[in-house]
Amino acid sequence: MTPNEFQQATGCDAAALTRLQIYAAQLVKWQKAINLVAPNTLPDLWRRHFLDSAQLLPLAEAVAGQPGIWLDLGAGGGFPGLVLAALLPERAFVLVESDTRKAVFLRETARAMDVPVTVLSQRIEAVSRETLLPRVAVISARALAPLADLLAWSARFADADTLLLFPKGRQAEDELTLAGKSWTMQRLDSLPSQTDQAARIIRIIGLEAK
Repeated sequence: MTPNEFQQATGCDAAALTRLQIYAAQLVKWQKAINLVAPNTLPDLWRRHFLDSAQLLPLAEAVAGQPGIWLDLGAGGGFPGLVLAALLPERAFVLVESDTRKAVFLRETARAMDVPVTVLSQRIEAVSRETLLPRVAVISARALAPLADLLAWSARFADADTLLLFPKGRQAEDELTLAGKSWTMQRLDSLPSQTDQAARIIRIIGLEAK
């Protein structure tokens, strides 16, 4: 996938595409020193990582007009959080990444892209809810942990209207079954991925412990 094909697929504007091209150049540069993505996926960056992240944006329409932070847990190389920040610069994004070198990459790339992203270089368990004011509108995480763990972390930051978006692999249904033993969800959707036929995107609103 080329940048122009990505733009056609997502409908992003020229400014967002420019930000993502800066991101792509930064990632290729930093990948030489830090393992940000699997090396064999780098030639397919625009589909495998950028489109895979961007597909979450239309799924967040339910909270588009609500105030609050978009919180991305275990941001790694910036997927999906930094991609989404490039596409949605009016939303405040907080990216949590405990790896110091990756956190530096995220800060430097956000600065180069000129997007208002806050990077917290700490473990998720150490993040204080008071630092995420006024509220968390959306929580995302990609390739981080089983769904049950993601829900346990998210519950610390979520309110009744917070939207949770988690891309998952072929074990998504098994993870949902396990998570359902400990959690109730007012709204639960298991949606197809645009980039992987075996993958699903889990969308949840109204998370509560049983």
